[in-house]
Amino acid sequence: MFDLETWEFLSYLVTVVGLPFAIGVFLYDQRKERENEEEAIWQQLSDAYIDFLEVVLANPDLKLRSQASTPDLSDEQRERMWVIFDMLISLFERAYLLAYEPDMAEKQLRRWHSWEDYMREWCQREDFRARLPDLLRGEDPDFAHYILRLAQEEACPPSTT
Repeated sequence: MFDLETWEFLSYLVTVVGLPFAIGVFLYDQRKERENEEEAIWQQLSDAYIDFLEVVLANPDLKLRSQASTPDLSDEQRERMWVIFDMLISLFERAYLLAYEPDMAEKQLRRWHSWEDYMREWCQREDFRARLPDLLRGEDPDFAHYILRLAQEEACPPSTT
């Protein structure tokens, strides 16, 4: 049906056009799959933070949503607060390890900024900041450095003059 020259031409055509096209499709699929994985991770972390907030809501006597320390806690209340802070640090570390990268793309950076906002919000609490050295014992060193820097910035916010 086809002679040798036609088969040779078709093989060159596949090599020159088909192979680069197939590689492009493969790379596109890989990128989409990576984006879907990042989206799934972000959604799981967001769900975990919502679950954490439910714990906060279940403990209104601790006044955890205020920026000021909660004074005059009983031993039992203080223990619950430390456990809740432990849960929060664990969640923040997981978010850091799964979602933070030094050089993020714009979409990743937008997602990360929401986590940084959560961290900054909690770092504004005096009792949380005071407890950080104990909470960070044994945690990832890069994460510990990151959140301690945020805590320092939140302890001394720039003055607006």
